[in-house]
Amino acid sequence: MNRINESVPQEFILLGFSDRPWLELPLFVVFLISYILTIMGNLAIIIVSRLDSKLHTPMYFFLTNLSLLDLCYTTSTVPQMLVNICSLRKVISYGGCVAQLFIFLALGSTECLLLAVMSFDRFVAICRPLHYSIIMHQRLCLQLAAASWVSGFSNSVLQSTLTLQMPLCGHKEVDHFFCEVPALLRLSCVDTTANEAELFFISVLFLLIPVTLILISYAFIVQAVLRIQSVEGRQKAFGTCGSHLIVVSLFYGTAIYMYLQPPSPASKDRGKMVSLFYGIITPMLNPLIYTLRNKDVKGAFKRLIARIFLIKKYPNDRPC
Repeated sequence: MNRINESVPQEFILLGFSDRPWLELPLFVVFLISYILTIMGNLAIIIVSRLDSKLHTPMYFFLTNLSLLDLCYTTSTVPQMLVNICSLRKVISYGGCVAQLFIFLALGSTECLLLAVMSFDRFVAICRPLHYSIIMHQRLCLQLAAASWVSGFSNSVLQSTLTLQMPLCGHKEVDHFFCEVPALLRLSCVDTTANEAELFFISVLFLLIPVTLILISYAFIVQAVLRIQSVEGRQKAFGTCGSHLIVVSLFYGTAIYMYLQPPSPASKDRGKMVSLFYGIITPMLNPLIYTLRNKDVKGAFKRLIARIFLIKKYPNDRPC
């Protein structure tokens, strides 16, 4: 019983960049601003997509799912990180660490699949425009979104369970900003080769296979766009697909670097910065990328603002 108690600590110390205290203030400012922008940007996309009837399409249904996912994704880690940066004791309870590990892993896995689903939607819209409404019907959209969420959470149950079963032998200093699988595996006092092999295999399933399918779909999309006679049609197609491709590159590029490279002591600090990028920066950039490069979303924002001002100006004569 004493061995078990020693193996499972009551709390973990999240080291982050505590060996570089001069970084704490700049990091706090960056994390806080990024988190506020993430909340505001993703909430705005969810609200506009729900209120504007012109955005009631499969593309914006999946974008709403992505925004909701990014809201939860950042909220699972950033508030705790902000608290720890301001505290002398940079700790998280064992239960908090388990919850953070499970939620972050579940939402990250879900995003891997959801981005692939969004590329399939763009493929059908551009390569099969006449059959788009028949193929991408409401039931299929719900099934694809549900499959992404269920698969992501199922993967998290598996990986979290395997990671938390590893004996720690009293080790509780996590060399990271939050509880993530690679950082927790480094705490184990037994051979983790089998876990690392399992993590690599799952990462191939959730990272390499979806990104390969996305690249194949975009190869067909580019061929179809180049056949479009209208310059305006080409620009619209490249605009919506370009936004998605930028998001895909940012998310998959950093996640593949983190999960598919061989573990080494020299990559620890780089790994921290990379995980911050796909865990904080990418969810903040997603709303900006989709709104700045998308005329439909910008138009919906303008219509929503116009409605708000109209209601304020004529409170007793609201438009239908």
